[in-house]
Amino acid sequence: MASRKKVVVTGFEPFGEHAVNSSWVAVQELERLGLGDSTDLHICEVPVEYRAVQSLIPALWQQHQPQLVIHVGVSGLATAITLEQCGRNEGYKRPDNCRFSPDSQCCVENGPHCLDSVLDMEAVCRRVRESHPGLPVTVSKDAGRYLCDYTYYSSLFLGHGRAAFIHVPPLGKHFSSLDLGTALQVVIREMLNLLDEPEQAEDIKFCFHKHQEVNADK
Repeated sequence: MASRKKVVVTGFEPFGEHAVNSSWVAVQELERLGLGDSTDLHICEVPVEYRAVQSLIPALWQQHQPQLVIHVGVSGLATAITLEQCGRNEGYKRPDNCRFSPDSQCCVENGPHCLDSVLDMEAVCRRVRESHPGLPVTVSKDAGRYLCDYTYYSSLFLGHGRAAFIHVPPLGKHFSSLDLGTALQVVIREMLNLLDEPEQAEDIKFCFHKHQEVNADK
């Protein structure tokens, strides 16, 4: 009998022009749809605040001990479901909802400049396009240097790469709440399928040891 998976999926609270944040709406819709009987899904709304993220993300990893954490954020420019391959450590100048930004302008002091997900987002994208040809999905390597990127890097660092980030368009811009929730369900299932493959397990081990080496050098 296959073991149950634990997955955490987060969305963000409203900020700026996004009085309703479609990322959190999509995550709530995903919770209603579920990820299947073999997956325990836990969801959480993330404040658009650097200091809140610094405490919340470690708590989520510690509390749930998940196989994968997926963060979902809104992009006003997006017209497709966008899979982010990596998170960046520096460049966080934009003030958050509390008008605060880190003095260091970085996520993890002396951390690597860039961290990649253990998941090959191009491979996930291909699988989604093959199984659901009508679903617009693309890959990005720049999550934007705001709370989305900041949260993603934090999770990649803490989870040894076992994290993912998905940007979704605003509600009403090509997608309804059900459309977004269904898209998340499709994409995350493909991510979990990829994690189950033997080659991916080796990638996870490699990222774990690489992460340990980076910390040892500090």
